[in-house]
Amino acid sequence: MTDLVIDRAIDRRTLADRLIEARRRTLELVEPLDDEQLNTVYSPLLSPLGWDLGHIANFEELWLVERIGGLPALDGSLGRLYDAIENPRLARNELPILRGDELRFYMAAVRERTLTVLEWVDFEAPAKQPLLERAFVYELLIAHEHQHGETILQLLQLVDGYEPIERNRAARAEPVAPGPDWVLVEVGEEAAIGAPADQFGYDNERPRHPVSLPGFEIQRRPVTNGEFAAFVAESGCEPPLYWLCDGAGGWAREVFGRPEPLDPAHPVVHIDYSQATAYAGSIGARLPSETEWELAARGVDRDRANLDQLGFGTAPAGAYADAASDCGAVQMLGDVWEWTRSDFCPYPGFRAFPYREYSEVFFGDTYKVLRGGSWATRRNLARSSFRNWDLPERRQIFAGVRCARDLDPNRAATCS
Repeated sequence: MTDLVIDRAIDRRTLADRLIEARRRTLELVEPLDDEQLNTVYSPLLSPLGWDLGHIANFEELWLVERIGGLPALDGSLGRLYDAIENPRLARNELPILRGDELRFYMAAVRERTLTVLEWVDFEAPAKQPLLERAFVYELLIAHEHQHGETILQLLQLVDGYEPIERNRAARAEPVAPGPDWVLVEVGEEAAIGAPADQFGYDNERPRHPVSLPGFEIQRRPVTNGEFAAFVAESGCEPPLYWLCDGAGGWAREVFGRPEPLDPAHPVVHIDYSQATAYAGSIGARLPSETEWELAARGVDRDRANLDQLGFGTAPAGAYADAASDCGAVQMLGDVWEWTRSDFCPYPGFRAFPYREYSEVFFGDTYKVLRGGSWATRRNLARSSFRNWDLPERRQIFAGVRCARDLDPNRAATCS
């Protein structure tokens, strides 16, 4: 699926298809659940799924029906209930939100109006409506629903007995190619980071700008469960979320209400920033900056990566060697988000668009940046410039670690 809409007349159908596909996936993820499960608070860090579904529809109504179509809201009182800024997650289930058939009707009614507006919206006058330039607002809404799909999967891991409607096990069977532990990243004089001007990207990915930093080394693949288990044993560090003692001196992992043996060859997942930092220090390394990470990811191919949710888990660490980045690093996209040492701050020349609350209000030293996407990230969101951010103590996100280190003139490193 393309990220750009070039021919406005032809691609109305493409946009409609992509909106429909995004909704189909959302509803597939929650289809196995009953209304009680949709409205259960499983974690103080996660909204009940019924609120998420209403928020997805209400966000769509605000941007694609009201602002683009100029139509009144179906129910003007819903906006305050589904405002993510105003309503803390823990309180969302106490609100008089839509439930059951009312929720399903609202989602369907909003989508019908969205598709009607799409038939006549004027893409030829972006100067009058900047939201329509390159169909930005439609890309924004598709991305918004995809991102909530990943959040939904965070919660679904807490639901006992959850069974997905569709599953693709191909990623787990990906072969692992041998290679060096570390690869060299040479920066060069023309290095730049950020989203290109002619592609969809969020405001915090812009503007694309030149960077200057010395070369460095980065691990060729993400850190594995086996490596992190050894670190836990040696350091006494808290284990990742969902790890359980297996009764035989090792570890198991329990998600979706089902314990399973911990595969030592897969990337470690559900660790927080301090765990990632401590592990890096234990091997004489550090976390990469987000600039270093993006430069190391140059040349990645998101079509050969464990993305798009249906794998319901990681591929072995070292897989997808045929789609390595230019420096030889593998799995830079997909499998697990990777913590960086960078605070979430604006790029030089940043301008908030289309609203301050998406990025600007989070800038500062409170949040850390994660890069790369996970198995739960939709493929069309995965790009080397994408900046995710979260509080450093959060572990419910699908986050792992890949370490970096400064160049040592006495140590050789080679690209694969």
